Amino acid sequence: MKILQNFINGVWRDPQGTSLLEVVNPATEEVVAQFGCGSSDDVDRAVDAAGDAQAAWAARPVAERVEHLSRWAAAIAEHAEELAELECQEMGKPVGLGRTFIDTAVRGFTTAAEEALQYPFVEDIPGPGGSNTTIVRNPVGVAAVITPWNFPVPMVLAALGPILAAGNTVVVKPSERSPMSIARLFELSTLPAGVVNLVLGDSRAGAPLTEHNRIRLVHFTGSVEAGRRIGSETGGRLCRSILELGGKDPVVVDAGVDPVATAGAVAFGAFANTGQICTSMERIYVHHEVAEAFVEALAAAASTFALGDGHDAGTVLGPLVDERQRTIVHRHVTDAVAGGAHIRCGGEIPEGKGFFYPATVLTDVDDSMLVMTEETFGPLAPVVVVSSFEEGIERAGGSRFALGATVYTNDPAHAAAAAAIPAGVTWINQWQGGGPERLYEPAGESGMGATGARAAYDAATRPATIHTARPAALPVS
Repeated sequence: MKILQNFINGVWRDPQGTSLLEVVNPATEEVVAQFGCGSSDDVDRAVDAAGDAQAAWAARPVAERVEHLSRWAAAIAEHAEELAELECQEMGKPVGLGRTFIDTAVRGFTTAAEEALQYPFVEDIPGPGGSNTTIVRNPVGVAAVITPWNFPVPMVLAALGPILAAGNTVVVKPSERSPMSIARLFELSTLPAGVVNLVLGDSRAGAPLTEHNRIRLVHFTGSVEAGRRIGSETGGRLCRSILELGGKDPVVVDAGVDPVATAGAVAFGAFANTGQICTSMERIYVHHEVAEAFVEALAAAASTFALGDGHDAGTVLGPLVDERQRTIVHRHVTDAVAGGAHIRCGGEIPEGKGFFYPATVLTDVDDSMLVMTEETFGPLAPVVVVSSFEEGIERAGGSRFALGATVYTNDPAHAAAAAAIPAGVTWINQWQGGGPERLYEPAGESGMGATGARAAYDAATRPATIHTARPAALPVS
């Protein structure tokens, strides 16, 4: 069993709090790690370390900061398999899938950091009469990064690249459910002491971190409830926040598409990582002309998602992160069935150890059911048959969440109409498509704050303007 510590000012330290937390392998229900819960004292030390290091880090040339981050990225890439193994132990993700996401995250981290080389930290704008306006974008200072348990390493890397490259320093508080891989990530750090700091724990560490008066940016990914609290608190002290919260992403399947191929794509979007993705496909609206063939193909695809320990090569669907999450998923299924929905496959808790749940397809659902209104975060694919593409688009936009959306269509006019869905990201004919240039801002209860590409640097810096006029001619005595 691993014993985890905090990482503060380049040194591994035992937490000041006395409460112990455990990490349970969701496939075996065995305790695999233990750590002390961080406290406000631990947060104070971490934030002070980050604050003391920030000026020197910001004073380094941009190219030097990027080089430091590139060296860390290279070390992470060398240990990607090990990190994927740790993610499997702590939250159940199959190792192969985890490795794919970590490799992608490292490339994204490197690309995002290198964008600093082109970002206009200083911009001169000549004016009339020899005047000049200089726009300087300064780092905001110390940032708090709080990440969820479903993609431990990728989520930390996605947040850190622009924040650090812009000259800020950071305190990271990962989810208490998946701290092992993040602790190893920090062991691999090659950055100067105090630039990145790690405090482990639950809300007893998270709350004092987001409330700390030296924190100038909070980057939070998690629940709507916690996001509301953080947004209210940071707003009260005029601290910037980026909040990515819940999702209930819709899919619209148009007439004329290949129903079998599309069903295969939707199955991956609904069941990958056991449905524990913020942008999982959680509401599926299918045109009646292809509905029957689509549902049959979706159920057939679901049956190929083999349950098992993520260390086994044949496993496609690992366990849910814990019993609490499985209870939520099954409650959504039973609520739908009670309301008249039909289970086409799955829908039953398997016997034996581990928090497993099968890939499940539901039909005859309606928009009043929990499975269509609340974030499920599990391997469920609820299908609604619609009479037209226009109805599908309208119902896709009817949720209080607005994180992502996916549309499958062969009609260029319908593809253009997909922009009407109020989502931060809309994918047409390829879920999770796009590259590092992507930027977005969630809407509704899915959060606030633009991020990605240049927007991430805009969020991590504060612009100031210096206007200089030509000196007036002095009289000659």
